[in-house]
Amino acid sequence: SPQIWQSALSTLNPNPTDSCPLYLNYATVAALPSRVSRHNSPSAAQFITRLVRNCLPGGVNRCIVMVCERSEVFASACALARAFPLFTHRSSASRRTEKKTVTVEFFLVGQNNGPIEVATLKCLASATEGVRLAARIVDTPCNEMNTDNFLEEIKKVGKDLGITPTIIRDEELKERGFGGIYGVGKAALHPPALAVLSHTPDGATQTIAWVGKGIVYDTGGLSIKGKTTMPGMKRDCGGAAAILGAFKATVKQGFKDNLHAVFCLAENAVGPRATRPDDIHVLYSGKTVEINNTDAEGRLVLADGVAYACKDLGADIILDMATLTGAQGIATGKYHAAVLTNNEEWEKACVKAGRNCGDLVHPLVYCPELHFSEFTSAVADMKNSVADRDNTPSSCAGLFIASHIGFDWPGVWVHIDIAAPVHAGERATGYGVALLLSLFGGASEDPLLNMVSPLGCDGDSPAEDMERDSKRRRLV
Repeated sequence: SPQIWQSALSTLNPNPTDSCPLYLNYATVAALPSRVSRHNSPSAAQFITRLVRNCLPGGVNRCIVMVCERSEVFASACALARAFPLFTHRSSASRRTEKKTVTVEFFLVGQNNGPIEVATLKCLASATEGVRLAARIVDTPCNEMNTDNFLEEIKKVGKDLGITPTIIRDEELKERGFGGIYGVGKAALHPPALAVLSHTPDGATQTIAWVGKGIVYDTGGLSIKGKTTMPGMKRDCGGAAAILGAFKATVKQGFKDNLHAVFCLAENAVGPRATRPDDIHVLYSGKTVEINNTDAEGRLVLADGVAYACKDLGADIILDMATLTGAQGIATGKYHAAVLTNNEEWEKACVKAGRNCGDLVHPLVYCPELHFSEFTSAVADMKNSVADRDNTPSSCAGLFIASHIGFDWPGVWVHIDIAAPVHAGERATGYGVALLLSLFGGASEDPLLNMVSPLGCDGDSPAEDMERDSKRRRLV
């Protein structure tokens, strides 16, 4: 009744959130923070996920009504998707005969609060599927999600989109000079691989490459992790998983430029073939790396990935995404990924995109002339791990990757370290999918992704829109 509803609303006292059960717990009304700080998303996405996980009543058919402004619909939908992870191996789940259904309705308030278009709902469906796909891969342990099975996931997405992936695997990696990916993955039972999905539409004006770290399990190699730090390392493929989920959603919604998703897949295992500290590898860039820490392996596979994106794919914009450093969580915390880039406009764009989509981002110091000397080697071009771990190790790790395309490379390079936000407690978040959709939304044909994008053609009149020249929508 209206009276019960009003009295429930009057009891809510968000600090930062609050909830009130209704009708013997058959329903719950929950309030989000009334204000958020400038480094948070106006959608309060993290709180949405938390509230739904904690407050949603049980049952087979459940309904969520999300009241928000149109500008917050995208972030809210992705936040809701995070509350419903796909992966489980609980025996009770396999015995359950009836499927659980959750219906989500949006009620728009504020400006521009008309009904949501069917096209918008289609975009939200693609985005939330991408988030849940990424989270499922990250949650799946390595006895299932090994490099073979990750390649199957890539092929499945390729088949959906009508794209055949390029796959370079095992000894072919060695022959073709991918010393980073091969060196990290050669000791494992399932061999390492570089896989690429390519979307090349007519009329593209630029080439974008997303490069993902896909370490399906990280023991640390011979520089082995301890018994308390190794659990959770099934999540070390979070960057590659996010790029797969985002690529599927982006291409489904129509993307106007060349887009390559590059997956650097390996299991960092211990065995007689494992890389030793002191070994020197030649990476795909041609640069030599003296290994002083086999647990600094993500940067080795990504260095090969970005060099391939530069040399073979001719990318103008290279973005790499990775669960790269434990120090990231110390530098920017559990909720904000860290961004390191050679381009100030893109640094600002990443922060803005994060606020628009709920995948929060905060900048790291970019200063190669001060920090790259941490990798000095007496016998090779560089070492793979820093001399001083107290000197911004997250920045340094990113600079190692950039050095393999060169600090004087004229294109845009963006590095996103997602080590902490890739999970919340025991569960994967699917972090990175919403961020990529938002950041590159300006090159999408989808109006919702255009709206949440910080780059591109804001303010174009419809007439200009119709005959937008190619330079107009260049993301650079």
